[in-house]
Amino acid sequence: MPEEDPLKGYRGKARQILEKFGVKVWSVVEITTKKAVLRGIILPRYEYADDKHITLKLPTGYNIGIDVAEILNIKEIGYEPGEYKLPKPEVLPDKSKPRIPFLGCGGTIACRLDYRSGAVIPALTPEELYSMVSELVEIAYVEPRLLFSLLSENMRPEYWVKIAEEVAKEINERGAHGVVLAHGTDTMSFTSAALSFMLRNLPVPVVMVGSQRSSDRPSSDAAINLINAVTVAAKSDIAEVTVCMHGTSSDNYSLIHRGTRVRKMHSSRRDAFRTIGDIPLGMVSNGKIIMFTNKYRRRTDGEVVADVKYEPKVSLLYSYPGFDPEIIDFLVDKGYKGIVFAGTGLGHVGDYLFDSIRRAIEEGVFIVMTTQCLWGFVGMNVYETGRTLLRMGVIPGHNMLPEVAYVKLMWVLGHTTNPDEVRKLIQTNIAGEITEGEPYNGYVVLQGGIPEVDKLIEKML
Repeated sequence: MPEEDPLKGYRGKARQILEKFGVKVWSVVEITTKKAVLRGIILPRYEYADDKHITLKLPTGYNIGIDVAEILNIKEIGYEPGEYKLPKPEVLPDKSKPRIPFLGCGGTIACRLDYRSGAVIPALTPEELYSMVSELVEIAYVEPRLLFSLLSENMRPEYWVKIAEEVAKEINERGAHGVVLAHGTDTMSFTSAALSFMLRNLPVPVVMVGSQRSSDRPSSDAAINLINAVTVAAKSDIAEVTVCMHGTSSDNYSLIHRGTRVRKMHSSRRDAFRTIGDIPLGMVSNGKIIMFTNKYRRRTDGEVVADVKYEPKVSLLYSYPGFDPEIIDFLVDKGYKGIVFAGTGLGHVGDYLFDSIRRAIEEGVFIVMTTQCLWGFVGMNVYETGRTLLRMGVIPGHNMLPEVAYVKLMWVLGHTTNPDEVRKLIQTNIAGEITEGEPYNGYVVLQGGIPEVDKLIEKML
């Protein structure tokens, strides 16, 4: 086998300057630039990087790029080749504590940075992650098991089925006190909605958790999120599918969101998840759970039913100016059985789509209308556009989130295609996806990150 390149990823000017000073990747160095003296470890460069910078990992754990034109001298003071193996847990789990299966489905919570590509890639197994969070030993007997290792964008409906069936086995056959699911954040709300419909008569909490920052980064939120999720699974009286994630950008508490009312609302903040159309179920901080509402399903005896039938031929469409009606025609021609619209305002689409919508409904396609505003209800009796859509047979989705309505329509059509039954089920609150009304203060309060909100929660604590 050929020897590995000691200057892996470096080329051009960057490679020349490393060769000039006789250092290589993983060298511990002191770099003198025109502005400062920096100490750290030279990291490999990813394959698409330029040739004008050297990547240095600082003692703080952060990585920086140094312009080679600024470098005056590089002095090697050691060598520390990268090792990604994690130590085994020093403390053995306590089997007398509540048994909480920790099922890994991938995502950033189980990722690290790949220095070859510069991307975050799946790497950590649940066992490895458990070894990093020794606090879990004090909370529960956590049994890690990897279901599959997927980046969030690769999640598919058939994986929802596998997750639901595995959760049911853990509860019915192995007596789990609660279940924690590690999942990528980008599509977590889709999976939480799917499980909310598929896991019928749930007797214990199923808590989904993820992280916005990979587990090998100093700013990772993985550990706190996992600790709080296991706390909810082990100590709460909730018997629903929930999402437990950071409530603020700091590490002071996590919010407990209902699986059908939660949405990722920021691409990178640690407090990205918000309950929409309601307030969160509660919060967890320092091992203490505080519920904000009593309107949730409680723990009970009995078995969960994994009702996993679904219709895959359902699409979610976003209404926008210039939307081409041929998109609807295409779905009809391809044999789609359902379409969910994220309509404008109170649930509208342009009247130039009416002919295609009418044709779709006449050919047996069920169309559900939601609002892309996210907050608020569909009100299709207010304007003539909405009333016309109602007369055509479009089903109003009340205040369901668009992605939740999409998942629900798939699940409903997996059970019936009778028009009256479909309409009735879509408009029936099954798993908290439809609320009777939004709280007057839910739009702002108890979402975290707002000074007056934090002050209120501080008083509650």
